Amino acid sequence: MSTETTQIPAKFISLIANSLQLAEKQIRNTIQLLNEGATIPFISRYRKEMTDGLDEVQIANISEQYDKLCELAKRKLAVLKSIDEQDKLTEELKARIDNCWNINELEDIYLPYKPKRRTRAEIAREKGLEPLAKMMMKQQSNDVDRLAQPFVKDKVENVEEALGGARDIMAEWINESEAARNAIRQIFAREAVITSKLIKGKDEEAQKYRDYFDMTEKLARCSSHRLLAMRRGEAEGFLRVGISPDDDKCLERLDRIFVKGETESSQQVADAVTDAYKRLLKPSIETEFAAESKTKADTEAIRVFAENLQQLLLAPPLGQKRVLGIDPGFRTGCKVVCLDAQGNLLHNETIYPHPPVNETSQAMRKVQKMVEAYNIQAIAIGNGTAGRETEQFIQNTRFDREVKLFVVSENGASIYSASKIARDEFPEYDVTVRGAVSIGRRLMDPLAELVKIDPKSIGVGQYQHDVDQSQLKKALDQTVENAVNRVGVNLNTASKHLLTYVSGLGPQLAQNIVDFRAENGAFKSRKQLMKVPKMGAKTFEQCAGFLRIPDAEHLLDNSAVHPESYGIVEAMAKDLKVDVKELIQQKELRKTIDLQKYISPKVGLPTLNDILYELEKPGRDPRSAIQVFEFDANVKNISDLRIGMELPGIVTNITNFGAFVDIGIKENGLVHISNMSDKFISNPADVVSVHQHVKVRVLEVDAVRKRVQLKLL
Repeated sequence: MSTETTQIPAKFISLIANSLQLAEKQIRNTIQLLNEGATIPFISRYRKEMTDGLDEVQIANISEQYDKLCELAKRKLAVLKSIDEQDKLTEELKARIDNCWNINELEDIYLPYKPKRRTRAEIAREKGLEPLAKMMMKQQSNDVDRLAQPFVKDKVENVEEALGGARDIMAEWINESEAARNAIRQIFAREAVITSKLIKGKDEEAQKYRDYFDMTEKLARCSSHRLLAMRRGEAEGFLRVGISPDDDKCLERLDRIFVKGETESSQQVADAVTDAYKRLLKPSIETEFAAESKTKADTEAIRVFAENLQQLLLAPPLGQKRVLGIDPGFRTGCKVVCLDAQGNLLHNETIYPHPPVNETSQAMRKVQKMVEAYNIQAIAIGNGTAGRETEQFIQNTRFDREVKLFVVSENGASIYSASKIARDEFPEYDVTVRGAVSIGRRLMDPLAELVKIDPKSIGVGQYQHDVDQSQLKKALDQTVENAVNRVGVNLNTASKHLLTYVSGLGPQLAQNIVDFRAENGAFKSRKQLMKVPKMGAKTFEQCAGFLRIPDAEHLLDNSAVHPESYGIVEAMAKDLKVDVKELIQQKELRKTIDLQKYISPKVGLPTLNDILYELEKPGRDPRSAIQVFEFDANVKNISDLRIGMELPGIVTNITNFGAFVDIGIKENGLVHISNMSDKFISNPADVVSVHQHVKVRVLEVDAVRKRVQLKLL
């Protein structure tokens, strides 16, 4: 979205309003705010009066549609310029293009004027055969040989060559006909099927695509995950994928448009129709539908991925507790780190409680000493190799205090530990120590730690490497930004990477804040942010409400109340003859506030209600409380499973076809959408969420393919 203040075309506003079923005022105000440089989190949180309470998703949809319309407008200008330079731009044609707001329709209008490479039709025109094609299209002649004879001269050797050239020209006209293209599009939309076939000789290598070796399905009904799986198999050279309608229906429809009568010239037109369809129209529309279906599948896969990522980022935090993090391992041992309540590394060492070393007793004593020496309150164990065995080892270890035990997802920990971010944080430690630190910190605050990792590596997506990468990055960055700003950030402890996602900031300002903090000590007020290099008034407006300062001089600096609204809170306190601190402390006092008194042209009830809600518990963390979870002690690998077993599990990933559940073995089990409820459900996310603790029954175990089918209880 451009940050320039520009005139918003009225047509854009009405098109977006109709598409999203929103009021034009909401569209206009939202685009205006975006064009002025406001971020999506800021608009959704602090400009509810202007948008009538639109949320982040709705604002993002407006932004996306506006950008697409701007691109379409640019394309229209380019098309008009091209046709004008050919001296073919009539007033009627210009009006059609001006009123066109569909990219396919625009390209159809432009197709006859589009500069072409040297086509068969172009070669025929160079031979002087266009007049013959025009006569043939009238379909009045019953003697096409006599019609063609005058054209047999110079570069045309015989009648058949003349007729062939004329058919090539007619085929191009048919292909460029809007009526023809729309007719074939309609049949594709209604009836096209997508087929997937195994490429001969690839059956051994392509086993993971076995379900697609010989598959035919209506394109309109093909789910996003199946389409992306087929396209991946095609890209890897295992499958041949095609999209095709009923050819006979298409040809019959084109004949009705172009073939008039039963003369010999009509037959020539019918032959041109067949050629145009097979050689030009069908491949062109198939390419169009392949691209459109891929775009739809990408959009759906990205939506599911973003929803999963949001749930993962907003997973319950343990909070500021002293944590012992363990990255489990067998031969290389378990890497153990001790972290203080701020996540700083205090100590690290390696223990060997498992085979082949089997120093179980020694490892136990070491862990006991660390727990005692560093006053550890919780233990985080990675869920990778040796995770279950390490969990059992810790459960068998006795401590001098209550220590809660948590199993933490390792997804992306290895990516982080080898990254520049990790090297900058811990230059003197190797990747194994960094990985253990990441596991421990994920327990304390999943959001603060996961922002350091490329979202694609966090392990909650499917086909993330197959979708449009720029669209994926945009969606995931927006998801991270929304999550960070929903929770809020401690200005005095946040890393550069966390600050980067705060509304209005970015990498450079985030670094400037960290540098300023290092030089001047902890921030005592939000006002101090204005002293940070390159922090302007607009950026301060965008970021201030999302930054928290515990123990700040001004109580509201540790709340989601925006500095622009401090005066309202102070007026409320003054009217009640108390200070802001008493107003926050006394719930009964707040109940007496008449919000109507504080409404102004810029501030309405939505903002005032938000302020009152925040005063109840300033700086509240919207995330739920963390819960201890235990897997079934008797299940550690796939061979331990029996059909009918009922097991505790944790949802790790949600797709359109079901949810994957960790039941304590290496392989996640799948709860298919049909096994989620006795009632029909269309979206698994309506039933479960990432990180949710669930109970499941084992339905099927395929040890060879390492697949486990589960039912949600």
